[in-house]
This record gives sequence, structure tokens and C-alpha cells, in this order.
Amino acid sequence: MKRILSVQDISCVGKCSLTVALPVISAMGAEACVIPTAVLSCHTAFSDFTFYDLTSEIERITHMLKKQNIDFDAIYTGYIGSYEQIDVVEKIFEEFKTDKNIIIADPAMADYGELYKGFDRNFAAKMTELCSKADIIVPNITEACYMLDIPYIGEKYDRNFIRKILVDLSMQGCKYCVLTGVSFEDDKLGVMSYDAQTKSFFEYYSEKLPNSFYGTGDVFASAFTGALMLDITRENALKLAVDFTVDCIKATLKNNEYHWYGVDFETAIPKLIEKIKGTEKP
Repeated sequence: MKRILSVQDISCVGKCSLTVALPVISAMGAEACVIPTAVLSCHTAFSDFTFYDLTSEIERITHMLKKQNIDFDAIYTGYIGSYEQIDVVEKIFEEFKTDKNIIIADPAMADYGELYKGFDRNFAAKMTELCSKADIIVPNITEACYMLDIPYIGEKYDRNFIRKILVDLSMQGCKYCVLTGVSFEDDKLGVMSYDAQTKSFFEYYSEKLPNSFYGTGDVFASAFTGALMLDITRENALKLAVDFTVDCIKATLKNNEYHWYGVDFETAIPKLIEKIKGTEKP
């Protein structure tokens, strides 16, 4: 069984970060291991929440894992809350990176043209340095613009603009770049990727729904990471992750009493498993 280490925060209530990564990765048949960066009562979209920083524990956890000779087939990072934590995560990359495993980084720090609360351009630059050490990165368009220090132009872009972003991101160090939230048609939304080794692009789109929810980026990144551990090609893994994210939103909208703070990914997992069975592998 493949083993994935996910490094990000966990909320007691709220469907994002580790509360998404743990069940999705486990359901896909990989062992989900965690290094929590912080514990929150509920995620930051709530009007009030507690926050307990675990930065001081991460180095101790890392040391004990190394002492036990535990290794990982993938390291998957999500929301990282401070400059200090980025430094600590960089050390985790150095400690656990091998020739056989992969590092997937989701620079979860911005959306809709704005950085998340508490972050600034200096933080974005620091996150960019961390992502340069990953094999695969999965930013949205806002995050990519901050990483490249270019203006965010909203939805006024074409394929050439998106392709240039991907190529420029790859020049910072990662082998495979995925840009999420890409849309060239009013009713379609999906991803475009760039393989720096083959210099080839790939794009895939699904239905664009009128609703948006918290945590869908985590749903996508977790499903994509889990699919890679099943030896599914990166392109098919992207298709699987896009479709699963859409299925999660649809499942949520079917529930008249759905929670505003996340999607009902739990009810969409059986459909994900069925799709995995029918997905072609190399």
C-alpha cells in the first residue's frame, strides 16, 4: 500500500485541509499519514475560531518519524499558515525526499484575486520558493499570479496567457504544473497542465456550476494525489480529480440542508471509487 504524508492544518469542524485529505486519500486505497501544522476549532471562513499553532511540534514529529525509518511515496502540502512553517516544511522536503517519491504542493494562499487574510506579497514569494522544490504544484490562477508577481486580470485571459503562466511556473523548478479554475467557455471549468520535461500541455474541463464552496481545492488536490498513488497517469488523475470535485458540489446541492462551510464529499466517494475502477492505467 502506498503511503502519503500530508502536511497542513486540521479543523475540528469544517471540510478543508486534513479533514478532506484524510478520508479521500484513505478511501482511494492509500495510507494517509499527517503532520498537522495547526489545530482550529473551525476553519477561517467562520466568524470566530480558535487556533493552536503546532510549529514547535513539527520538528519533533519529523525527528521521530525518521528515527522509525518511515518513508513516504508522496508528500502533499496544503495550507501553511506562517513564514516559519514554510521553513519547517522545506526541511520536511529535505528529510523525506527520495528518487522514488514525489512532492505535491498546493500553495493554498489566495483566490478571486486576493490573498487570504494574514498573508502578503512577501509570504507569496516565500511560498513560491517552497513550491520550486516540489515535483508537482497545483495553484489556482490567483495564486499563480502572486507566485509570478504579475497582475491578476480576472477572467480576461486566453490560452496563450495560461500557457505562459504554466511555463513560467515550471522555470522556477517544478517538473509538472497544474493550473486549476481555468475556463474558456461560460459553461466549462477545469484545469490546464504543463509537463516541463516533454514541454507538452494538457487540459480538461467539466461542467461549470453556478455555486462555489469552501474546500473544493482541497478535494481536488487530495483526489489528484490519491490517484497518482494508484499509478494512474497524471492526465487521467487530473480528469478524475476534476470530475470528483464537480460530483461533490452536485451532491451538496442535492441536500437542501447542506452546510455552507464545505461540500458533501463523503456522499460522492462511492462514485469516485467506481470511476477509479474504470480509469485506464499505463
